[in-house]
Amino acid sequence: MKKVGIAFLILVVLLAIAITFTIGWRPFIGPRMRPVTNRTFESTPARLARGSYIFHSVSLCVDCHSPHDNTSKDWPVIDGREGSGQPFPLVGLPGQIVAPNITPDPETGIGNWTDDQIARAIREGVDKDGRTLFPMMPYGNYRSMSDEDLASVVVFLRSLPPVRNPLPASEIIFPVKYLIRNAPEPLTSPVPPADSSTPAKRGEYLALIGGCADCHTPQKRGQPIAGMNFSGGNVMTGPWGSVATANITPDPSGISYYDEKLFADVMQTGLVHARKLSVIMPWQYYRTMTDQDLSDIFAYIKTVSAVAHRVDNTETPTLCKKCGNVHGLGDKN
Repeated sequence: MKKVGIAFLILVVLLAIAITFTIGWRPFIGPRMRPVTNRTFESTPARLARGSYIFHSVSLCVDCHSPHDNTSKDWPVIDGREGSGQPFPLVGLPGQIVAPNITPDPETGIGNWTDDQIARAIREGVDKDGRTLFPMMPYGNYRSMSDEDLASVVVFLRSLPPVRNPLPASEIIFPVKYLIRNAPEPLTSPVPPADSSTPAKRGEYLALIGGCADCHTPQKRGQPIAGMNFSGGNVMTGPWGSVATANITPDPSGISYYDEKLFADVMQTGLVHARKLSVIMPWQYYRTMTDQDLSDIFAYIKTVSAVAHRVDNTETPTLCKKCGNVHGLGDKN
């Protein structure tokens, strides 16, 4: 009996060591989080305007957190439902992911959240009750959102008309529902305005909080593949069909032929010359960005590393050994 006890103790110790050096203890004890404070954000015309711009044109909160009319051209947001949430229609997620109601409705939205609870959710990935947000909500990117831009977004969310829209909770499969607890990181120091010393630096900030790399970088087990940033091939399947994102690096297999005018035209019209972009590419929101911001994003994209990766949605999908996905011209890589 004593030997059994010792063997059990050794097993427990080995298991504890294995957990410590692999997944860690967060999946069991919950996410890292800071206590919320009583800070509030003053509503000003400048903040309302900036918050609306980020919400509609840059970070596209409106796209994920609103139901769309997929019977109409370009799948517009349903009138009167802006920010009211929706079950996310992307196929292949680890369960049913719901983009929640972020209008000020007190029963089904965030009307009873404090300003700092909203701020913590946006940049740190923890909701009002301390639950981890699924990382499709790109709080990892939003950690770099400046304090002033964050305040502007919160102020704008407060200004939305409240919409009562009961939604189911996200149902994430095991073990992902526990593993994502490793994702949140508390922010305990101020985030200054982004470096705006050059167009490329300004564009880098916009591309980050706009999530360009999230869609245009192929992934493996939910993580971006190293060395393939912005190189496309991330396959997105939903009501729009199955679409692989484009390589937008300066490589000849990407968009080396783009100039600033063509980039702006694509963002503003949804057309690459005569070829129409899929509705999953949210150009219909990016087209409301200022000319200067589009120019800055293009300046940044020109600086990213060129990656040879052929992706073409007009070709029959085949297995790509480079990214592991099945997309057009996959077998040519």
